[in-house]
Amino acid sequence: MTAEEFKIRGDVLVAKIKELIAQGNVRRIILKNEEGHTLIEIPMTVGVIGSVISAALFPVVAAVGVIGAMVAHLTVVIERIESGHLSDLDED
Repeated sequence: MTAEEFKIRGDVLVAKIKELIAQGNVRRIILKNEEGHTLIEIPMTVGVIGSVISAALFPVVAAVGVIGAMVAHLTVVIERIESGHLSDLDED
């Protein structure tokens, strides 16, 4: 599993989260405020990862929208599944 971190403005947060979900190789998304405190952790399961955002994720996306509206600058931490390890998850 690999992790990457980047800073983002609150007004573009929802679009970026939807884009990350659609990529399909994201295992967890963590949003932190400017001080580095975790605001929300979004675990992604294999069942909801894919190109279509399922109805189960609508409340999460709504919560992310509220956070984006309240916080001007955020740090997004993304844990990605390495492409060779996708089959390992199915065996668990």
